[in-house]
Amino acid sequence: MGNDANRIVIVGAGHAGGSAAAFLRQFGWTGGIALIGTETHLPYQRPPLSKGWLKGETKLAELELRPADFYKSNDIDVRLSTSVTAIDRAAQTVTLDKGEALGYSRLILATGSKLRALPVPGMDLAPILELRTIVDADKIRASLSPGCRLVIVGGGYVGLEVAASARALGAEVTVIEREMRLLARVASAALSDYVLAYHRGKGVAIELGASVAAIEGADGRVRGVRLADGRTFPADVVLVGIGATGQDALARAAGIACSDGVKVDAAARSSDPLIYAIGDCANRSMTTYWRDVRLESVPNAVEQAKQAAADICHKPVPLAEVPWFWSDQFEMRLQMAGLAFDVERTVVRGSPAEGKFAVFHLRHDGCVQAVEAVNMTPEYMGGRVMIGKRTVVDPVKLADMTIPIKQLMT
Repeated sequence: MGNDANRIVIVGAGHAGGSAAAFLRQFGWTGGIALIGTETHLPYQRPPLSKGWLKGETKLAELELRPADFYKSNDIDVRLSTSVTAIDRAAQTVTLDKGEALGYSRLILATGSKLRALPVPGMDLAPILELRTIVDADKIRASLSPGCRLVIVGGGYVGLEVAASARALGAEVTVIEREMRLLARVASAALSDYVLAYHRGKGVAIELGASVAAIEGADGRVRGVRLADGRTFPADVVLVGIGATGQDALARAAGIACSDGVKVDAAARSSDPLIYAIGDCANRSMTTYWRDVRLESVPNAVEQAKQAAADICHKPVPLAEVPWFWSDQFEMRLQMAGLAFDVERTVVRGSPAEGKFAVFHLRHDGCVQAVEAVNMTPEYMGGRVMIGKRTVVDPVKLADMTIPIKQLMT
């Protein structure tokens, strides 16, 4: 099949791809839309997988971005359990795993990210799990029971969220982190220290500066996790969460410019003007920070979906937003905004001892670059506004809780 002059093909039916299809219709696209996803489910929210879904508190209808009839009523051709094996840029077609060639006028890549593998012996034992999809979360939930021993390799946000949920389900949890602190690549030392103490206070065992040498087992089943220093931690279940890389293999094979994801501009366009990339698979320019970054977050997925749809529909492309993220662990609400690049000073506002504080990251001139808030939504919101406005703030006043955050935002 050759070029279809009126069809938008979206590769990836996650949060980014599903949002792009909806925005295209919202912005007036009247041509065909094909949404292709490898999973069996319609586009759904992933953040609850490590929290409400894992604990059995969230229903599928609450996870889904939109009900099934939305796609039917908006004439969106959803193809699930289907993968794209190649892009032919000259013919403007994608080849599906069943052999069909599907033509496109514009192509949107929303292929997400790929979890990093743990390169140690014993990875063929069971159950060694990861968390990316509903199916993954169901496997984790089925493996957990009161008293079972869960070892989580990786002290990032997902690993810590699963640790909190697993403790709520009665599991014994050990987190093994290679770096000398939790969240080492994404959080300040102050936040890392607080999260460490908080989790330990909830009964989570945490080993820092610890490298996994092997997964040990018997009769095909996991029995423990052995560290490089020889110590072994008993385990009935192992979860590996050591980060992810942009899923850009399809784009690379087609000769599209990539660097830790598909390189895109402010309208989410790749080096091929007919091909866009959005969400976890995209490496985008962040002019506020003078660098290109690949972001893994729902807000980023939605923002880039909107950018691509607007550009395709000849609408003004929305201005770039301040990146923001969140994580819920036990009763702790973490909210982050901005990126802590080129930071010369951090200011703690509030009281870590009381479990309510925010860490502000300032540039040399006092400009707010990022904020991390623990159970302190007003400071998070205020910091997000400051980052967007490039607000320069007095560090002394910022640390003074007697001065309202709104007063410092102007």
